[in-house]
Amino acid sequence: MNRSNVKLLDLPTEILFIILKRLDNMDALYSLFDVDTHRLNTVVQHKVFTAALNFVLLTSTDDILPVTDLILDRFCMSILPKIDHNITSLIIESQSMERILRAAYYPNLTKLKIYNFLDKIAASYFTGKKAKRKLNVYNSQDNYIDTSPFRRIFQEQIIDLSLVYKHGIDILAERLYRNGVHGHVLTFFKSLQDLSITGLPSLLTLFDSPLTTCSSSTLSKLCVFLNGFGECLA
Repeated sequence: MNRSNVKLLDLPTEILFIILKRLDNMDALYSLFDVDTHRLNTVVQHKVFTAALNFVLLTSTDDILPVTDLILDRFCMSILPKIDHNITSLIIESQSMERILRAAYYPNLTKLKIYNFLDKIAASYFTGKKAKRKLNVYNSQDNYIDTSPFRRIFQEQIIDLSLVYKHGIDILAERLYRNGVHGHVLTFFKSLQDLSITGLPSLLTLFDSPLTTCSSSTLSKLCVFLNGFGECLA
């Protein structure tokens, strides 16, 4: 056999898996998803490449940025709706959070990490309240909208949640809750087993707070910043 004529798709499926697993799965999906070759398309849609997706970029100065609009467009319009049943873990940035979560149904999503988090995100999405909004100037009837469009995912499915606050923000100007979002999250997320809230604005103070400020019947692991060890006894 003339080895110079051997092409990628001539290789056994097992070898293709080994090659593609050495690549970043986001790059593999972006480049190879829905290509004309059915076999290659089937391989990249395997759970090995689609279970955990990372939609953030880390710069050389440790800043966290969302992926480019070009990449986000392709994933949201063409890729995520077709592989959402495989996805169990998402790493996202707050600016692109809503678009990514609206792109598909995510029936098996259980792990979520949100970078550049702010209290106002919790006020918008981690709530079961409904708000009034008029549809247009021609319609005088008030309509109620769900202020938590992802309630199904957040409340029932997520068991592992990590919130990383945005760097370099005015804490006093941004903070909407006395103790950050700790108690609010534990109240809203019904299935949480693992919770991590990090970043300067995430400091938790339990002294002189009601015993129910932070309580959960499901949580088994908690990672937060406290004022001191004495807070653990509170």
